Amino acid sequence: MKNLEKNFNIVEEVLNKTENEIKKMKPVNILLIGKTGVGKSTLINNVFRENLAKTGIGRPITKHLRKITKEGIPIALYDTRGLELNLEVQKEIQKEIFSTISEGKKHSTNEEIHLVYYCINANSSRIEPLELELIKTLSAEVPVLVVLTQSIGKPAKELKAFIENLNLTIYGVINVMAQEFPVSDEISIPSFGLKELIERSFEIIPEEQKKAFNNAQQVDIERKAKSARSWASTYIATSFGIGFVPIPFSDASILVPMQVTLLAHITAIFGISMDKATITSLVAAIGGTGGATYAGKYIASNLAKLIPGVGTIVGGLISGTTASILTTALAMSYIEVMTVIAKGEKEGKYPDLNNIEQLMREKFENRLKKGKIATDRKDPDSDLPVNENQQQKTKKRWSLWKKKK
Repeated sequence: MKNLEKNFNIVEEVLNKTENEIKKMKPVNILLIGKTGVGKSTLINNVFRENLAKTGIGRPITKHLRKITKEGIPIALYDTRGLELNLEVQKEIQKEIFSTISEGKKHSTNEEIHLVYYCINANSSRIEPLELELIKTLSAEVPVLVVLTQSIGKPAKELKAFIENLNLTIYGVINVMAQEFPVSDEISIPSFGLKELIERSFEIIPEEQKKAFNNAQQVDIERKAKSARSWASTYIATSFGIGFVPIPFSDASILVPMQVTLLAHITAIFGISMDKATITSLVAAIGGTGGATYAGKYIASNLAKLIPGVGTIVGGLISGTTASILTTALAMSYIEVMTVIAKGEKEGKYPDLNNIEQLMREKFENRLKKGKIATDRKDPDSDLPVNENQQQKTKKRWSLWKKKK
């Protein structure tokens, strides 16, 4: 039993830290308004991950309004129902909508409505006076995007132009085909408009909620990858700067806790449904399922093989530069693999774990080899290579730090 616990040490750490990272995100709250049948559920399932409208928990908060949430996804969707019913019911619904908006403003930002998607079926080719008045009143309280669903052909473009010419105080009108629409056995209209919807939403959503929205959305995978690369680069620069203390190969496991945090943060950014088996396969690709000490030594020994001479200077120390190469390779290869998994998950295709492990190993090793170029650069203040000069500067500090432990 002890061996089993040790084998999943790093995996459990990645999963736990990922969960904690997601919990720290400020959730984003979006209100969806539109008549029954306009395609709100289809829109939700294609914009947000894990078929949220289908698999999320819909909790009624008023008679005509329900809140859709799912554990592990930092977003709440407020969905209206019955907007097409008689005038008396419509008044009830409007009262519930504005009461929810008002109550959200009184509480913390965790409850505040940040954005409204007002959905209209573009095939109707018209916007009713009641809807127009509701949009005007809503836009005075909260940012509104008008989403024209099932936007097929010229009528959809004309409806967009008509609404835009009304000069409403809204944040835009977007034609959307949330999923591929088959016209016949031979012809279909591909989905479109979702990326524009995501981009416009990012412009509107408060800064504190953008991490949560990026986690929840599944349309723009490259945006997730870009965010992960940006964060990883900052993290690496902070953790493995020029003054980083050199690490003996025998103590290479000191890198692993930092790298676990790195992997967890990247996983949280992508927001894909990672389970223990998938994480195990990815970490196993770099020899990491045997606990931190084993992982550190395994990575260090393979680093020496892939970058000849890296461990021969100053008594076999891993310098700050080498540690940076190692961690950069890990981060960027992991991001590449996360991108593959996220795209597959979006399409409902889950990669074979053996293939994912092999892909991770190949990308990690390729990144390490490319990273060798950095070790050949010269320190502008010395004729020595960066590694050697840096290690000479900080060897004494490493000895002092070691004694304190």
